Amino acid sequence: MDAGGIGKDKNMARIFIVMGKSATGKDTIYKRLLEAEELHLKTAVMYTTRPIRKAEVDGVEYHFVDEDTLTSLQKEKKIIEHRAYETIHGTWHYFTVNDGQINLEESDYLMIGTLETYMQIREYFGKDSVVPIYLELEDGVRLLRALKREQKQEQPKYAEMCRRFLADDEDFSEENLIRCGITKRYQNLDINICLFEVKEDIKKLL
Repeated sequence: MDAGGIGKDKNMARIFIVMGKSATGKDTIYKRLLEAEELHLKTAVMYTTRPIRKAEVDGVEYHFVDEDTLTSLQKEKKIIEHRAYETIHGTWHYFTVNDGQINLEESDYLMIGTLETYMQIREYFGKDSVVPIYLELEDGVRLLRALKREQKQEQPKYAEMCRRFLADDEDFSEENLIRCGITKRYQNLDINICLFEVKEDIKKLL
């Protein structure tokens, strides 16, 4: 199977990973895919030490934990993948835990993450078991969406929003996308069209 997009081998369960720059609609696409009963996708909720945002629910978007919990899981060797970001509010950790959520002998899974997430999980489970769903959106539209989202927070963090927006250009550079073998892109200007295209491609593997 081509790791850059959706392939045709239906003989194994897969982990589909939704990713893209900030404000490309990853959370919405992720939630809508999970709600699609015809796909029968399960999820493995990741962990983070960043503060919970308004409208987020612990155990849904992420398991929100402290750094002591991360340290304990690292000592128990239960970390599948781990990323740390230096923000103006301190270091925020994002990680996936071998906590029994993922069983490829039973189900296909949907996760959300970054290129680094994708590469580490692919290394852990094998490249043929992990499929990228890479979302794209024009920068001006992304910036407007990011600003509107931040304005809805009880304590908007505009500086962090801008830092993340600029960091995405480096994190998701064409060089990095090529290095990770990402070739398939989904344009998310219209959520319904994008969702339809992603769902149709996923069905090819189920």
